[in-house]
Amino acid sequence: MAIRNLIELFDLLKEKVLKTMIVVCANDEHTISAVGDAVKRNLVKAVLIGDEAIISSVCHESGININLFTVIHQPIDDLAARIAADMINRGEGDILMKGLIPTDKFMRAILNKENGITNQGKVVSHVTLVENEYYHKLLIVGDVAIIPLPDLNQKIQIIKYMVDVAQHLGIDLPKIAVIAVSEQVLPSIVATTDAALLSKMNDRGQITGCIVDGPLALDVAIDSESAIIKGLISPVAGDADCLLFPNIESGNVFYKVNTKLSRSESAAVMVGARVPVVLASRGDSSRVKLLSIALAAVMAN
Repeated sequence: MAIRNLIELFDLLKEKVLKTMIVVCANDEHTISAVGDAVKRNLVKAVLIGDEAIISSVCHESGININLFTVIHQPIDDLAARIAADMINRGEGDILMKGLIPTDKFMRAILNKENGITNQGKVVSHVTLVENEYYHKLLIVGDVAIIPLPDLNQKIQIIKYMVDVAQHLGIDLPKIAVIAVSEQVLPSIVATTDAALLSKMNDRGQITGCIVDGPLALDVAIDSESAIIKGLISPVAGDADCLLFPNIESGNVFYKVNTKLSRSESAAVMVGARVPVVLASRGDSSRVKLLSIALAAVMAN
């Protein structure tokens, strides 16, 4: 049965094998608090790499038992990220998490051709879950954080990643809405022509494990009444599980409108590396980080 809210991520992990998460530069209270909560809930085991004195101080001030974690002292950002990547490649970790380290340094360690944690030619992307009280189920969204303007091949990969996440959440045949400004195929607007191609590829079995339809405007994708008014007949309209956005601007705006204006809960994981990656923003709350850890743990099992 498909999960309907993000709290159910915790339930999915009750009978799973406990995975080890490695946290790079775990030097801030939000990160340590979220990781500590995850460990206490038996979602993961955790290794914190960072400045041991700062980690100890944060734990003391926040009332967190430092013995919940294995701590590796490495205060230099680049070296901490390198240690984490090496541990992943040696099979000593199942999940990677970003702490208080600049995203560019973190990503360089992940994407490094010699000792990173991605395979050559693999597309790295970002999949987000959004739980909006005004929609009847979870939404799986891509890509709101990594790929600025995905081309057709990258969109195919993003769809595959969203399908993988959906299936881990119990959605056997997710409905993918390829978002554009209009339901019409307009040669002057690439998002609409790409959407039509993706839909046809799905019809012909080139994209499997899901139902793809597009181009669909956002209102039609998530509101069945809009589809009826527009006279659109679609198995996806008004009931989408996944939204594929045409560019990072539209996806990121959608995400922030949901989380900041609607106060929707969310979780996110970076995909395409050898292990799931929690790419938390400095502005993310401990709650978002906790839910993202749970999602990564589900994906790692």
